Amino acid sequence: MAGYLQKQQSRSAWLFLAPAILLICVFFVLPVAFGLLLSLTDFDIYALASIGNAKFVGLQNYLEMLHNHVFWQALRNTLYFVVVGGPLAVSVSLAAALTLHSKLVRMRWLFRTIYFAPVVTSLVAVSIIWRYLYHPQYGLLNQALQWLGIGAIDWLGDPHWAMPAIILLAVWKNFGYNMLIFLAGLQTIPEELYEAASIDGAGPWWCFRFVTLPSLRPTLLFVGVTTMIGYFQLFAEPYVMTQGGPLGATRSVVLLMYEEGFRWWRMGISSTIAVLLLIVTLLATMVQLRLQRERK
Repeated sequence: MAGYLQKQQSRSAWLFLAPAILLICVFFVLPVAFGLLLSLTDFDIYALASIGNAKFVGLQNYLEMLHNHVFWQALRNTLYFVVVGGPLAVSVSLAAALTLHSKLVRMRWLFRTIYFAPVVTSLVAVSIIWRYLYHPQYGLLNQALQWLGIGAIDWLGDPHWAMPAIILLAVWKNFGYNMLIFLAGLQTIPEELYEAASIDGAGPWWCFRFVTLPSLRPTLLFVGVTTMIGYFQLFAEPYVMTQGGPLGATRSVVLLMYEEGFRWWRMGISSTIAVLLLIVTLLATMVQLRLQRERK
């Protein structure tokens, strides 16, 4: 009887899981497998007219990309965006969450709404607005710099400033989402821990260092990994604001993949870039998980 009930429960579980598994297979597993297969061919615009024009080239596309300086420049730009923008975004999100979690702050609902508003705003619309804010002559940022006695900066036209400008936009656009996750994590920390730390003479910094951060370790890991994965997919900001310029300083791997696939119709090369980006993202995620495990 027990074995029969266990089988029935197993069947019921698979029945409820079947729709989700089917969707994952259709919209994730199959596209990834097809992209991997496509990366081993020279699929281009001629193959779109007739699949017979596509030829199996093995690892030739990968070798071509590994010797392509444009790909390496795009990878460096993406890594720069991830390494600088990722920790900055997490830090700003955590600071905002700590501020809103403080008992000294009133009307928290209003600040939560204001901080979260950029997250639900269209990224294309936000990028266009920030493009005007960065205008070298009439932008508000340069106007503020001139009021401070600092010369104007060509934010999107100078290769040294273009990527920092995009990082600033990305941090402002996305920090509200992680802020809510940190708020949820802060609300799970028992107040007794802070009271015990205060009795032992710990100040605000020591409470944050030895109570808040250790308690938020799982939340920090989740936010760090998801932020890093999202930042590896940088596309819309440089596509709308700089089109990858100036001098390729803001061309990301995803933007290069888009150009190869939908501008030059080299689908095989585009799929190769996607696979390489997947490998880099997986390696970076494994490194971050390993570092987090060693800290415990």
